[in-house]
Amino acid sequence: MLLTTPWAAAQDALRAAGDLAGKVLIDATNPIGPGMVLTHGTTDSGAEQVARWAPGARVVKAFNSIGREVMADPRFGGQPAVLCLCGDDAAACDVTAGLARDIGFEPLRIGPLARARFLEPAALVWITTASALGTREFAWGLLRRDQR
Repeated sequence: MLLTTPWAAAQDALRAAGDLAGKVLIDATNPIGPGMVLTHGTTDSGAEQVARWAPGARVVKAFNSIGREVMADPRFGGQPAVLCLCGDDAAACDVTAGLARDIGFEPLRIGPLARARFLEPAALVWITTASALGTREFAWGLLRRDQR
């Protein structure tokens, strides 16, 4: 299941979905409240709250720091956009990384679900950058030194 609601509707959407125990739940929400401020911060994350609202679900935070405009073609100059993800369940992360790879992203696992505390603020950086650029047609990438 992919949770893509506005933050204010996330809990109701999960309640309506029923029992998600054992299911992979990809959380693409961002806990942004009025005034474009995060409702969760460095000691908790929206993804961790989602996990509490959906007990037993195998929650993975992903797809929250990229615009829908890039989803259909996440390649830029032949290079895939990076899609960061995190979660506590390795198999659920594998499923999510596979989905990301299948649609053209370079998945990058950044650790346990608590790392969503970093991914959610990164979404605000993405939103602010989109506003500054006047476009949502961009994505994050990694520059690597030759690793021979």
